[in-house]
Amino acid sequence: MKQPIKAIVFDVYGTLFDVHSVKDACEQEFPEKGAAISQVWRTKQLEYFFWRHMMGRYEDFDKVTRDALRYALAVHDATSTEEIEQRLVASYAHLTPYEEVESVLKELHDVKTVILSNGTDEMLEALLRNAGLSDYFDEVVSVDGIKQPKPTPAAYMHWFKTSGLRRDEVLFLSSNGWDIAGAKNFGFHAAWINRNDLPFEEFDVKPDAVYPNLNHLSEWL
Repeated sequence: MKQPIKAIVFDVYGTLFDVHSVKDACEQEFPEKGAAISQVWRTKQLEYFFWRHMMGRYEDFDKVTRDALRYALAVHDATSTEEIEQRLVASYAHLTPYEEVESVLKELHDVKTVILSNGTDEMLEALLRNAGLSDYFDEVVSVDGIKQPKPTPAAYMHWFKTSGLRRDEVLFLSSNGWDIAGAKNFGFHAAWINRNDLPFEEFDVKPDAVYPNLNHLSEWL
């Protein structure tokens, strides 16, 4: 029996929402290239965000997402226009939630629910509103407020410092191995949502639990 926790903190991109649901919008603009563009877009989105942090040249997640899209289009020889880029970037506000997300959130009555994301406030607000999920969260926190991306300790502290909780009263959920390692390193309980059945990253910290989706959170309540 796991120790009951008082707050569940969710990552967003890849955890609650399928980042590759943008492939349909990419396919509409560039037939037979949608899935490939989506893959490069996501990879470069993360790389650019982390690289900029390491160089001390922070840009918010919206700007990085746009830059990553331009790279992905160039890799696949997809001749674009400003209008096409705007439509594709706009698709990030309409990502598809994973099928179990809403039903799981509906059951979380006696625990604080928090989003902690590298996305900007505006990106997160639009995404949750369009999916009809805004009311399920007590707090929505962007690391843009301190310009320190996850998995830096400062990013997790950005929410935690005003939570009034102990670190062992928090369960952090993410589909990203680097995010789980960061949260566990910070001192949270961490459950990896391994949606793609992958091996865990070779870090010296490991998740407390591994689940294929969000349907097992009752173990912590």
